[in-house]
Amino acid sequence: MAKIKVKTPIVEIDGDEMAGVIWKQIKQKLILPYLDIDLKYFDLAIKNRDATEDKITLDAGEAIKKYGVGVKCATITPDEARVKEFGLKKMWKSPNGTIRNILDGTVFREPIICKNVPRLVPGWTQPIVIGRHAFGDQYRATDFIVPGAGTLTMTFTPEDGGAPVTHEIFRFKNPGVAMGMFNLDESIRGFARACFNYGLQRNYPVYLSTKNTILKVYDGRFRDLFKEVFDKEFADKFNRVGLTYEHRLIDDMVAMALKWPGGFVWACKNYDGDVQSDSVAQGFGSLGLMTSVLMTPDGKWIETEAAHGTVTRHYRLYQQGKETSTNPIASIFAWTRGLIYRAKFDSTPDVEAFAKTLERVCVDTVEASHMTKDLATLIGPGQKYLSTNQFLDALETNLKKAVK
Repeated sequence: MAKIKVKTPIVEIDGDEMAGVIWKQIKQKLILPYLDIDLKYFDLAIKNRDATEDKITLDAGEAIKKYGVGVKCATITPDEARVKEFGLKKMWKSPNGTIRNILDGTVFREPIICKNVPRLVPGWTQPIVIGRHAFGDQYRATDFIVPGAGTLTMTFTPEDGGAPVTHEIFRFKNPGVAMGMFNLDESIRGFARACFNYGLQRNYPVYLSTKNTILKVYDGRFRDLFKEVFDKEFADKFNRVGLTYEHRLIDDMVAMALKWPGGFVWACKNYDGDVQSDSVAQGFGSLGLMTSVLMTPDGKWIETEAAHGTVTRHYRLYQQGKETSTNPIASIFAWTRGLIYRAKFDSTPDVEAFAKTLERVCVDTVEASHMTKDLATLIGPGQKYLSTNQFLDALETNLKKAVK
């Protein structure tokens, strides 16, 4: 068949370890044979980020602003052990966090449901969409080691020449650690708009969770601005279609989410969303069955990625020449969701149709009992599984049949 033309370039962001190995195979087997596509390539493998002083990450974020759509592989966020392993110059920040801060968008994560994959939370019969605020908080915090006794203060100096505002945080008698973090009203409002718009698109109610009983000012600001945006811009729209919005304490929201059947958007602050998206993924079956879409409030910039990590343990086996059984579906959906948005922006329905066909092939292949070990383990000890390469070959074969 003739290749389908993708009108506008897509930013391709490569990654690390087993995720990076699979990423290249997906591109070669499932994308490039079918699409005539201009990929603006950025290698965000940890050694390249270190070699460029992390400038490559900033460049990738700016490229998404230029072209509108980026697709991203999982990358390493180094800890002390990784700094030593790779001989890094410093402990570079999360590339995901850096790009999210550049775009100032909201990350929406949603499970990919396969009928034969049992849920760890059996009562979840509908998707739970985690809307994660992708700006500030811990991901742009300044943290440091306090060397000894002393007083920690926080000072805000107005640009208009007004008097500085200083707060005493803590008097240290011994060494410790400290952190200062921030957020912006406009970013919080954008987060709210993105979540409410997504709720309308999916016909789901929206819940915001915070810990405003403890962080009365910080989390209270999220609660107040969400209510402001909802009341002014969305209340009538929600009422017309019978949807609701509610703020809940995160303790209560976690408990209720386990009891409810799903079918709602859960708006979470940055770190909360990081944690809860993994919980939801496991509850529905696997991190390998989770979509992740970063969307700006105006919907003009999109980055899609795999919700899981770099699968280090499997990469160690791969380095030894041993077979692995690594689930590539989340990475495939990073490509397909990016292509779907690209198609919508470009008004190219043939590109969208191809992406949805590839998604359907992934689900149909699993439901036909051809799957990787992580899913087979969930189904039971009698379920056979395929290696990474065998599963990708099965998808390649089924895709060829589906696009004839």
